[in-house]
Amino acid sequence: MTNPPDLRRRLGVGDAVVIGLGSMIGAGIFAALGPAARAAGSGLLAGLALAAIVAYCNATSSARLAVRYPESGGTYVYGRERLGEFWGYLAGWAFVVGKTASCAAMALTAGFYAWPSHAHTTAVAAVVALTAVNYTGIQKTAWLTRAIVATVLAVLAAVVTACLTSGAADVARLDLGTDATVTGVLQAAGLLFFAFAGYARIATLGDEVRDPRTTIPRAIPLALGITLVVYAAVAVAALAVLGPQRLGAATDVLAEAAQAAGVPAMTPVIRVGATIAALGSLLALILGVSRTTLAMARDRHFPAALAAVHPRFGVPHRAEVVVGAVVAVLAATTDVRAAIGFSSFGVLVYYAIANASAWTLTRAEGRPPRVVPVLGFTGCVVLAFTLPLSSVLSGVAVLAAGALLYGLRRHLAQANARHADG
Repeated sequence: MTNPPDLRRRLGVGDAVVIGLGSMIGAGIFAALGPAARAAGSGLLAGLALAAIVAYCNATSSARLAVRYPESGGTYVYGRERLGEFWGYLAGWAFVVGKTASCAAMALTAGFYAWPSHAHTTAVAAVVALTAVNYTGIQKTAWLTRAIVATVLAVLAAVVTACLTSGAADVARLDLGTDATVTGVLQAAGLLFFAFAGYARIATLGDEVRDPRTTIPRAIPLALGITLVVYAAVAVAALAVLGPQRLGAATDVLAEAAQAAGVPAMTPVIRVGATIAALGSLLALILGVSRTTLAMARDRHFPAALAAVHPRFGVPHRAEVVVGAVVAVLAATTDVRAAIGFSSFGVLVYYAIANASAWTLTRAEGRPPRVVPVLGFTGCVVLAFTLPLSSVLSGVAVLAAGALLYGLRRHLAQANARHADG
């Protein structure tokens, strides 16, 4: 019996950074600022800074672990190798379930902006098209993601410039903390963290980057740093023309900011940018979920058939098709935008396990400074449990269901082993 083909190492630092940017600079920046401003008021920038600190700690821990374990799967692999099989499984389960919901949410976001009266149909079409792009090879995905990132950055730069150079901009609106509470800032950080979480996609591509021991540690902080600069610029521009109260009440933050700045003609451009951003996020999300599914299938946590790699395109084609089909069904039948809260909970659990794994690295294994995984783990736990109660309860329930499935699988495997020995 021949061994299955391996994934192909085609991505350099630039490609990995672009994929990370495509995951982070997506629909989150168009949708997350309003809810975060409602939670934090004038503490919005403090919430953004807190989310960035936690994300930096998570990124540093993930990068150090990726050097040690340059494989597809990200924290699923790190948790398995450093903490034990169960913790790796739980990280993978949280990632796959949470990010599958995020895929559907991004597809519906694209559908809503592109064709509001046919949002579900458009969402399904987007899922099918982008799954097909991923199916034909990682290099094509990187090329398309590069074009998407460039377009979205151009739109955001235009909005920021229009706001900050308009007569409506008032730096007094940036007054920090006048109506903020600790709880509000933490909730805002939890919501904004969702928009930072895309750097995980770089780590999950460990089998597809050239020289992963140097590429991944370089790409992750670069992508995160660029994203932070972009988000901070957009947040400052929106606050300067709207103020925290109007920003918190806005339903389409950037469009309303453009109108307040006196350039309502930019609204169609912003809608196009939001659509493209959502599609970029969806493209990268499908990519990451399928790779973690591949890694878990290799270890028999998922059906072994999902571990197959296409002999021509060098991608986990069965995992991609299954993930795409599940997302298409969700996008066609449900409104899962409310599941973003659950997705944030799952992602925070995922990174809590990454930080716990990084804590176990020795000096010889390139461990980060001890304060990094401690801050990362603590931040993940605090932000997870300050999310809305419904998100916390649904997240705990789904994680418990995953743990139960793991226990049943282990019990059946042990029973079969005893039967074979008997």
